[in-house]
Amino acid sequence: ELVVRQKGIVAGLVAAETILCEVEGAVRWIPHASDGSAVEAGQAVARLEGSVRDILTTEHILLNVVSRLSGIATETHAYVRQVDAFKAEIYDTRKTTPGWRRLEKYAVRCGGGRNHRAGLYDAILIKDNHLAVAPLEDNGMPAVCAACDTVREFLASQSKEMIVEIEVDDLDQLRDVLPVSPDIVLLDNMEPPTLKQAVSIRDQLAPEVILEASGGIRRETIQAVAETGVDRISVGGLTHSALWLDMGLDWNR
Repeated sequence: ELVVRQKGIVAGLVAAETILCEVEGAVRWIPHASDGSAVEAGQAVARLEGSVRDILTTEHILLNVVSRLSGIATETHAYVRQVDAFKAEIYDTRKTTPGWRRLEKYAVRCGGGRNHRAGLYDAILIKDNHLAVAPLEDNGMPAVCAACDTVREFLASQSKEMIVEIEVDDLDQLRDVLPVSPDIVLLDNMEPPTLKQAVSIRDQLAPEVILEASGGIRRETIQAVAETGVDRISVGGLTHSALWLDMGLDWNR
């Protein structure tokens, strides 16, 4: 039986069953829990039936996948619980393990979080490095505004509809970009008092624009960030710093 050693949120059981279908050997997978469910220490989440050789061949593949993804789901759930009283929703980032992005983002959803863009193809984020190589002004417009207009013109030329998000580093940039109404403004590395001012400025100039806080946010600080009134909080630590959920394979004859 696949047994958890500590309390948490389980994820990766569907992936584990899929893995068993792809490897040689005949191992029967009998789930005792579902992805996204809360589990207690000592609880069996699945049973494996088959030859000893086949079970031992797949043991660590299954443990690695389920432990890793359950750790992400558990970490995400801890963040989500801390902002339950506020409107802010918890999002992941693209700071994922190479080759594991879909799995890790799935685990975030199992923990109650939401997914940011998966790649460069499903949303446009204009970051500080893009603005760093752009003219300070273009046709009399600040760089942040010109960048939004350029992206929208490109999307229109391709008959595409995508979310346009732009990253700002200070309140002056926020004031500049709000009149052109990007879908989302990412407030990068701002302290809670500054975030609160940003929310007030947004409410006055463009209340339809979504504000996302990001940058170095931890469990110890996330509640203070949520209290500012931002709509979204993105946390890279959901995927790049989550500890694996301790699990083991116990024989039960």
